[in-house]
Amino acid sequence: MSNHQHPRRPTPALLRIPLFRLLAINLAIGAGAAALLVGGLLWLNPGHLRELIFADRAPGVALLLLLASFLITFGSAAMGTAIMAQGRKEDTDKGGGHGSRLAVPELTQRTHTH
Repeated sequence: MSNHQHPRRPTPALLRIPLFRLLAINLAIGAGAAALLVGGLLWLNPGHLRELIFADRAPGVALLLLLASFLITFGSAAMGTAIMAQGRKEDTDKGGGHGSRLAVPELTQRTHTH
Protein backbone atom coordinates (compact mmCIF):
# COMPACT_ATOMS: atom_id res chain seq x y z
CA MET A 1 0.00 0.00 0.00
CA SER A 2 1.26 3.40 -0.84
CA ASN A 3 0.81 6.39 1.41
CA HIS A 4 -0.29 8.68 -1.40
CA GLN A 5 -1.89 11.99 -0.45
CA HIS A 6 -4.50 13.52 -2.67
CA PRO A 7 -3.77 17.08 -3.78
CA ARG A 8 -6.00 19.52 -1.94
CA ARG A 9 -8.21 21.81 -3.92
CA PRO A 10 -7.32 25.44 -3.33
CA THR A 11 -9.80 27.32 -1.16
CA PRO A 12 -11.46 30.20 -3.01
CA ALA A 13 -9.92 33.53 -2.05
CA LEU A 14 -13.18 34.97 -0.69
CA LEU A 15 -13.66 32.06 1.72
CA ARG A 16 -10.29 32.77 3.30
CA ILE A 17 -11.61 36.10 4.59
CA PRO A 18 -13.19 35.37 8.00
CA LEU A 19 -15.88 38.06 7.76
CA PHE A 20 -17.01 36.92 4.32
CA ARG A 21 -17.03 33.30 5.49
CA LEU A 22 -19.17 34.30 8.50
CA LEU A 23 -21.62 36.13 6.25
CA ALA A 24 -21.78 33.28 3.72
CA ILE A 25 -22.49 30.69 6.42
CA ASN A 26 -25.23 32.82 7.95
CA LEU A 27 -26.72 33.58 4.54
CA ALA A 28 -26.92 29.81 3.95
CA ILE A 29 -28.64 29.38 7.33
CA GLY A 30 -31.15 32.11 6.42
CA ALA A 31 -31.73 30.53 3.00
CA GLY A 32 -32.40 27.18 4.65
CA ALA A 33 -34.89 28.80 7.01
CA ALA A 34 -36.58 30.54 4.07
CA ALA A 35 -36.86 27.28 2.13
CA LEU A 36 -38.31 25.51 5.18
CA LEU A 37 -40.84 28.30 5.68
CA VAL A 38 -41.99 28.29 2.06
CA GLY A 39 -42.23 24.49 2.14
CA GLY A 40 -44.20 24.68 5.37
CA LEU A 41 -46.55 27.27 3.92
CA LEU A 42 -47.18 25.09 0.89
CA TRP A 43 -47.69 22.02 3.08
CA LEU A 44 -50.04 23.70 5.59
CA ASN A 45 -51.89 25.63 2.86
CA PRO A 46 -53.09 28.57 5.01
CA GLY A 47 -55.84 30.57 3.31
CA HIS A 48 -55.65 28.15 0.34
CA LEU A 49 -52.28 29.66 -0.61
CA ARG A 50 -51.02 26.49 -2.33
CA GLU A 51 -54.20 26.22 -4.38
CA LEU A 52 -53.97 29.88 -5.41
CA ILE A 53 -50.33 29.53 -6.48
CA PHE A 54 -50.79 26.34 -8.48
CA ALA A 55 -54.02 27.54 -10.12
CA ASP A 56 -52.04 30.30 -11.85
CA ARG A 57 -50.70 29.97 -15.42
CA ALA A 58 -47.12 30.36 -14.18
CA PRO A 59 -46.86 29.02 -10.61
CA GLY A 60 -43.07 29.10 -10.81
CA VAL A 61 -43.04 32.90 -10.87
CA ALA A 62 -45.19 33.11 -7.73
CA LEU A 63 -43.05 30.50 -5.95
CA LEU A 64 -39.86 32.28 -7.00
CA LEU A 65 -41.13 35.64 -5.73
CA LEU A 66 -42.28 34.10 -2.45
CA LEU A 67 -38.99 32.27 -1.93
CA ALA A 68 -36.89 35.30 -2.92
CA SER A 69 -38.70 37.60 -0.50
CA PHE A 70 -38.24 35.14 2.37
CA LEU A 71 -34.62 34.56 1.34
CA ILE A 72 -33.87 38.28 1.46
CA THR A 73 -35.62 38.66 4.81
CA PHE A 74 -34.19 35.64 6.62
CA GLY A 75 -30.75 35.84 4.99
CA SER A 76 -30.26 39.46 5.96
CA ALA A 77 -31.62 38.85 9.46
CA ALA A 78 -29.19 35.97 10.02
CA MET A 79 -26.24 37.95 8.64
CA GLY A 80 -27.15 41.02 10.69
CA THR A 81 -27.44 38.94 13.84
CA ALA A 82 -24.03 37.40 13.20
CA ILE A 83 -22.44 40.81 12.70
CA MET A 84 -24.03 42.27 15.82
CA ALA A 85 -23.00 39.27 17.90
CA GLN A 86 -19.33 39.92 17.07
CA GLY A 87 -19.02 42.56 19.80
CA ARG A 88 -20.23 40.32 22.64
CA LYS A 89 -17.87 39.58 25.46
CA GLU A 90 -16.89 35.90 25.67
CA ASP A 91 -16.83 35.57 29.46
CA THR A 92 -20.17 35.70 31.20
CA ASP A 93 -18.94 36.51 34.72
CA LYS A 94 -21.00 39.68 35.01
CA GLY A 95 -24.75 39.65 34.75
CA GLY A 96 -26.83 42.27 33.05
CA GLY A 97 -26.00 44.53 30.17
CA HIS A 98 -22.89 46.51 29.25
CA GLY A 99 -20.98 43.31 28.50
CA SER A 100 -20.04 44.38 24.99
CA ARG A 101 -17.01 46.13 23.66
CA LEU A 102 -17.95 49.60 22.59
CA ALA A 103 -16.38 51.51 19.73
CA VAL A 104 -16.88 54.74 21.68
CA PRO A 105 -16.06 54.68 25.40
CA GLU A 106 -18.99 55.25 27.68
CA LEU A 107 -19.38 58.80 28.87
CA THR A 108 -19.28 59.41 32.58
CA GLN A 109 -22.40 60.87 34.06
CA ARG A 110 -22.11 64.51 34.96
CA THR A 111 -24.23 66.25 37.48
CA HIS A 112 -25.86 69.34 36.12
CA THR A 113 -26.69 72.17 38.48
CA HIS A 114 -28.98 74.88 37.31
